[in-house]
Amino acid sequence: MKRILYSGTKNASSWAFRAWLALREGGVSFEEVVVDIRVPQRYENLAAIGKFSPPGAVPVLVDGDVVIYDSLAIMEYANELSGGKLLPGEVRPRAHCRSMLAWQHSGLSNICPRLSFESSFYANRRKMTLEERAAAGRVFGIWEKELADSGGPFLMGQLSLADLAFVPTIQRLGSHMESLAEWPRARSWVERMRGLESVSEWLGAACRLPEVMHDEYYEQEAAMAPALP
Repeated sequence: MKRILYSGTKNASSWAFRAWLALREGGVSFEEVVVDIRVPQRYENLAAIGKFSPPGAVPVLVDGDVVIYDSLAIMEYANELSGGKLLPGEVRPRAHCRSMLAWQHSGLSNICPRLSFESSFYANRRKMTLEERAAAGRVFGIWEKELADSGGPFLMGQLSLADLAFVPTIQRLGSHMESLAEWPRARSWVERMRGLESVSEWLGAACRLPEVMHDEYYEQEAAMAPALP
């Protein structure tokens, strides 16, 4: 039986990135089918996905006659197929790790919403607003504390689903930050995550694609510009 991950355009599909990373780091074999989710072909392509996956979105993992259609579910499945190596072995640390996963899955993407995953690949990135800097700084501060508590080098000591889930957020926020010097542990962790072969492969492919532009990205910059006399 084939195991197929229906992924998405690599500079526009952060959720597929997470599922893909979990499978790769879990050592799970799979074939990848990249679904172009750029407009206008997005609508027709996702309608085709909807014929076998209720949400009509990517990522979707088809493993034989089983369809797994949520990034978090795919990540958990990758952990099980890997023998559990992507979650802590003890109950309490495992619950804490899942808390971080749930935070990313349920709300962290709403922080700095104008700084999309797509915008992290723009050649001409704008400066962050004061509000965006403060929100991003809070996230990096939380990562700094988690790394101090675990002793590093990863959030739970060893590489886990939490680290992998945060990679697109690292890319999205970190690409706009002028410096991470205020959070030395988080800065080292960011470098370590970006240095993973799997992460480098995905980001390298994403950087080679045409930019996926969102007009509202520069609206904030225009609003901050001083008025002409």
